[in-house]
Amino acid sequence: MVHEHVEGDAWLGIDLGTQSVRVLLATGDGTVLGSGSAPLGGRRDGVRHEQDPAEWWDALCTASRAALEGRPKARVGGLAVCGTSGTVLLTDGAGRPSSPALMYDDGRATAHAARARTAGLGVQDTWALPKALWLTEAYGHGRITHQPDLIVSLLTGELPPADSSHALKTGYDLERDAWPAMLPRLGLHETAIPDVVRPGTPLGEVCATAADATGIPAGTPVIAGMTDGCAAQIASASLRPGSWNSVLGTTLVLKGASTHPVRDPTGVVYNHRAPDGSWLPGGASSVGAGVLTAAFAGADPAAMDERAAAYEPSGAITYPLVAPGERFPFLAPDAVALVLGEPESDADLWAALLQGVAFTERLCLDYLHHLGAPLDGPLTFTGGAARSPYWNQLRADILGRPARVPEQTEPALGMAALAAYGTGAAPDLAAAAEGMARIGTTVEPRPDRTARFTDPYVRLVRELEERGWLPTPVAHHARTRLTCPPSPAPDTTDS
Repeated sequence: MVHEHVEGDAWLGIDLGTQSVRVLLATGDGTVLGSGSAPLGGRRDGVRHEQDPAEWWDALCTASRAALEGRPKARVGGLAVCGTSGTVLLTDGAGRPSSPALMYDDGRATAHAARARTAGLGVQDTWALPKALWLTEAYGHGRITHQPDLIVSLLTGELPPADSSHALKTGYDLERDAWPAMLPRLGLHETAIPDVVRPGTPLGEVCATAADATGIPAGTPVIAGMTDGCAAQIASASLRPGSWNSVLGTTLVLKGASTHPVRDPTGVVYNHRAPDGSWLPGGASSVGAGVLTAAFAGADPAAMDERAAAYEPSGAITYPLVAPGERFPFLAPDAVALVLGEPESDADLWAALLQGVAFTERLCLDYLHHLGAPLDGPLTFTGGAARSPYWNQLRADILGRPARVPEQTEPALGMAALAAYGTGAAPDLAAAAEGMARIGTTVEPRPDRTARFTDPYVRLVRELEERGWLPTPVAHHARTRLTCPPSPAPDTTDS
C-alpha cells in the first residue's frame, strides 16, 4: 500500500487510555492542529477491572470529531492507535465483542497465569494471555482481541492482525517472531490466535462507514500501533540507546532503548521491539497518580501541590499502589499499599503520595541498573502527571538526575509519529519522533533536596525488603547506588 505524500500532511494519533480516549492531529514538525478527548467508564471491584468495549468506539467518534473540527486544509496522511498494555477481550468471527474487556490490571487470572508458567511461558498474573484463558473459560471460545485490534477493525471494516507490541503480553515471542507452540494445549483454539505484524505496518484504510461516524476522511491509511507506554516513549523521542521515558499516568511505566534485550529472570522487565528490530526494555508498576484521584476525589491538584511543598520530606512514607499487587520494580502479587507513619494533614498525605511515587520511580531505575540496562542517555517525563511542574521538580530531586519535559506529553503524539513513519513520510521512527517532539523544559535536580530524601528512600527500601517483596540483592544494590550514583550522559538529542 503506497500513499503519495504532500507538503503539509498531518498525522492522527489515537490513544485508548484508562479514563479517556484522546485523539491528536499533528504535522511532521509537531504542530498540533487539533485535539479531542472523551471519557471512559469502567467497573472496579477488588481485583476485577473491566470496561465495555462499545464505549471505546463511542468515545473515539466524539474525540476524533473534536480533533478534526475546523482543521486546516492539511490532509490526514495516516493514523495509528495505541491501547493499554495487557487489556484483552474476545470477539466472534465477525469481530464483534463476545466478552467484556479485562483491563491491564485485572487480577482474576492468577491460576491461569500459574498454569502458563508451568508450561514454560514467562507471563505475569495480569498479562493478557492468562486473562484470555480466563475469558475463554468464562465466555466460550473466541478470537483474542487487544484494544486497538477492535478499533482498527471498526475503522477499516476488516479483521486486522495484531501488532507485536500489544501481542507481547499475550505470549508472543518477539525474538522468534512467532506464537509459542503450546498455546493450543493451554486451551486456546488456533482460530483464537491472531496473526501478528510489526508496529508501523499498514493495516488498511478508513472505510466509508467509519468516516461517517468519526469524521476521519475515508481512505486514510491505518498503521499498526504500539502499547500506550511505547507510544509515550515515541512521543518523548526516547528511541536512541540509553534513553528512557518515564510515563506517569494512572500508573507508572518506564520505557528505554537498547541495542539488545535486557534479560530479567523474574520477568519483571520485558522487552518490546521497535519497528527497526531494536529493543525497548521496560516495566509497568502498579504505583501511580491514580492514588491521588482515589484519595482526593475532586481536589484541585495545583492547589494541593502548592500546599504539599511545605512537607519535604513528608511525615509519612508511602508505597502508593493503585490496586493490590506489584509488577515492577519487583514482582509481589500480595503487595498492598503502604503508609508508614502518620501524615499530619491532607497536604502532608498528598506530599507523601507524590514522594512515594517518585521513590518507586527511583527504585525502578535502580533495578534496571542492577540488570545491566543502559541508563546513560537522557530521561524524559511524559504522561498526565508531567503537567505538574511541582511534581516534575520533586521527581528530579528524588531521582538526582535531570529530566526533559516535552511540550506535548500525550501518547497520541507518539502514534502520530508512528503513522508518519508507517506511511513512508519519515526515513525511520526515531527521525519521525524527533521531528515531532518539542522539549519544553529540562528540570535540574537540586542536590540539597536530593539529600533530604535519602533517609526516607532507604527506609522504604528496607520496609519493602523486610516484607519479602523486594529481593535482598536488589535492595542492597539500591542502597549502594546512593553513595555512588552514575552520572547520566549529556542530552545530545536534537529534538
